[in-house]
Amino acid sequence: GQDGAPGQDGPPGPKGEDGEDAVPWTSAASIAGYVKERVEMFAAGALPAGEQFPLHAAATDTIRTLAGVRSDIVVTWLDPLTFSTAPDAPRFGANNDYTAFFGEGWSAAAGNAPQWNGSGTAGWLWVNHEYVSGKSPTASSAPTGQHLTLARHLKRLGVLANDVEANVWAQEDVDTYIRWEKKEVGGSWLRIVQDPATGAWSVDRSARAVRYDATSKTLSRVAGHELSGPGKDDLTGAPLPEGIVAGIMGDCAGGQTPWGTVITAEENVQDYYGDLEANWSGDQKLLTGRGFDPGAPVSPVFEASTSAEFGRISDPNGRQPRDHYGYLTEIDPGKPADEYDGKTAAGTGHKKFGFMGRARWEAATFAVDGDWKLLPGRPIVVYGTDDRRGGRIYKYVTAGSYTVGMTREEIRGLLDEGKLYAAHLAGLDNTTGNTLLATGAAPTEAAPGEGQWIELSVDSAAVAPNAAALGDATRTVGAALRDASWNGLGGFATDHDVWRALFTASNKVGILELNRPEDIEWNPRDPSGTPRVYVAFTNHTGQTALDQGGKLYDPATHATTSPKRADAVGSIFALEEADPANPGASGSFRYFEVWHGAKTQGDFDASCPDNLLLDREGGVWFGTDGNFGVASHADAFYYLDLDPAHREGQPGVAQPSFGKAFRVVALPSDAEATGPSFTPDMGTIFMSVQHPGENAYSTWPKGDGALSSVIAVTFLPE
Repeated sequence: GQDGAPGQDGPPGPKGEDGEDAVPWTSAASIAGYVKERVEMFAAGALPAGEQFPLHAAATDTIRTLAGVRSDIVVTWLDPLTFSTAPDAPRFGANNDYTAFFGEGWSAAAGNAPQWNGSGTAGWLWVNHEYVSGKSPTASSAPTGQHLTLARHLKRLGVLANDVEANVWAQEDVDTYIRWEKKEVGGSWLRIVQDPATGAWSVDRSARAVRYDATSKTLSRVAGHELSGPGKDDLTGAPLPEGIVAGIMGDCAGGQTPWGTVITAEENVQDYYGDLEANWSGDQKLLTGRGFDPGAPVSPVFEASTSAEFGRISDPNGRQPRDHYGYLTEIDPGKPADEYDGKTAAGTGHKKFGFMGRARWEAATFAVDGDWKLLPGRPIVVYGTDDRRGGRIYKYVTAGSYTVGMTREEIRGLLDEGKLYAAHLAGLDNTTGNTLLATGAAPTEAAPGEGQWIELSVDSAAVAPNAAALGDATRTVGAALRDASWNGLGGFATDHDVWRALFTASNKVGILELNRPEDIEWNPRDPSGTPRVYVAFTNHTGQTALDQGGKLYDPATHATTSPKRADAVGSIFALEEADPANPGASGSFRYFEVWHGAKTQGDFDASCPDNLLLDREGGVWFGTDGNFGVASHADAFYYLDLDPAHREGQPGVAQPSFGKAFRVVALPSDAEATGPSFTPDMGTIFMSVQHPGENAYSTWPKGDGALSSVIAVTFLPE
């Protein structure tokens, strides 16, 4: 028969669920371009309704990102870096920090800088390993935190056979643990590749990864500086060649050189073999009887402390002198760990910048042109930061100048001779560390502070900043340093004495104390049109060593006379050299605040800036280390809008965004957002998720215990 007539429509079905959020429309080709496009739309009042930008403040145990980007884990603490799982095979170290990416195909021989050259989908990654969190095992106590994780790992490998969770450890087992703990700090060099189908990054375990650590298997030459004595093989005790030291440690942030090496900054090295400058309390009070008292030449203790983390090993061969650490260290990545500078060829291998002295170094940056190359016809200029309460900013200027066509050997050789300067931010209020004494307000671009570079040398003819306060208005820095009683501190007979104890030497001549300067970046393509140096000041809530005039507070009355600074949230400052085209010749600079932290939880709020990152166009980005504790939301990674076109009153601006921080990625638990670096095409940002769960609950990233990891945050174009 024929088909019947169609039936009537049935009743409407239930309402369907909402679909997934759409990826916002974009014409961008990189993550930097994508974020800036959103900022442009925000400033114009044209963001699509419902789009979450910036990312909201919250505290979760996950990675959160903007719609339109993805995140994935590249490598995690204790992961094998090859296909071998043998105990001695290279593994990814603890508490990853600074990263630097070298795109495949980049070549120093071509005369290009590694920044923005080479592949954006495959390359080599340098990663710092700073420390191990928690408490290490002792004869009468079990390890906690990451130390317990490491002890369990060593038990699984058969390195330890004892009950690692017991409160009683044999000294032999403690010694074994310390020897292996030394392998957890330093740095990793590994090849990584991106999956073209998914955009995810992973380790190429067939490539030759290299681990650099705190053992004597990693060697470097200390350049331009005399050591107190030789280093030694930490197993046999055999002396190392003159000027060669064993290991790197406390590696915090760093810098990528224009010629293709890595600067890794040794920061809190006092924890490992003892503090050479043990004459300062945590509140910057002078402690007497520690080798720096007035009336005599300074005489610090160089021998390793037997109560320090590595110094407590019972085998004296495992102890190294204190002054072998605390340097900006240049790693020639990919070279064997024991290839110190000059071992096989001049200009090849690893060296510590002894000519810049010892400090709790956070980071370093180089003055470069708009192509990230050294300034032709100018000396090489290196800036570095001492990350401690009252720490300073330093500038090193080579004696010779760079010329186009120099070999890497010639460039690296230039660094061994030059002059060291400290930044004196004259006019800054000593009681706050972030406002001007004359106005009581933060310095601004319109009303900046004026600073000077003070040469730190026993031959320096510069007038000491505290000369007037101490009654001798013409006293030079050199004379002040040599004077055995000037400013209540002992005398520095040579520049080597100065370089060994930069914090004390800076205090002696009255350099104004700062609010923990962390990362520092020279920006050759600044949005202002003028090259600037950006510095992250993370916070300072302690007392100061010096008064406004640079005079040391009497230790007997320090507790009641020294001001307690109240900067819990930090800030970012810009420094502009008097001659930005020739920063090595600039004796002065302007300085002003470009961003200030907050304790609140708004969309644009952040606190405690730590690491800085520049994009190819000169955009400024930063990560935080303190949001979680100060403002109860996760540490995160931000884009700081410094485009003058987004100021109030500019054409097309409906919502001024100049000076605002836009949250792009938020981290889990109490993890620190650190170590960001771009691929050359800016399609991916790598960053370190450091110490998740250190002081709060976390099971990130695998659900069975918190582990530091490097993540990749990748743009997903349509």
